[in-house]
Amino acid sequence: QVMFVESGGNLVQSGGSLKLSCTASGLFLDYYAVGWFRQAPGKEREGVSCFSASDGSTNYIDSVNGRFTISRDHAKTTVFLQMNNLKPEDTAVYYCAANLMRRRCRSDASSRRYTPLTHEYGYWGQGTQVTVSS
Repeated sequence: QVMFVESGGNLVQSGGSLKLSCTASGLFLDYYAVGWFRQAPGKEREGVSCFSASDGSTNYIDSVNGRFTISRDHAKTTVFLQMNNLKPEDTAVYYCAANLMRRRCRSDASSRRYTPLTHEYGYWGQGTQVTVSS
């Protein structure tokens, strides 16, 4: 059975750090771009960051650029999201998923801002809660 399992979420104070992990089971991540998404209460799910399997490039949305870092392990089974200088507005359930249509993350050509099409993603994990207190 193909699935992702996210972990690492926690309650942290504003300005703190967390490292999330997304481990794939039954899926070789070299074939898929992998994205991190988040959903806050009452809001739509939004893409946060993406790791391209094609060339190892990374993309972020503006609100996390410079604070979050996405990476993948050498075994190509786990994708990480290092989150620094966390803010209360980062509070959400964080999910990872594989892009079933491309190995390279979709992004703005000039700014490289991550611009995912959520319908392209599958094998969603159950999510991990991140809560940032002010």
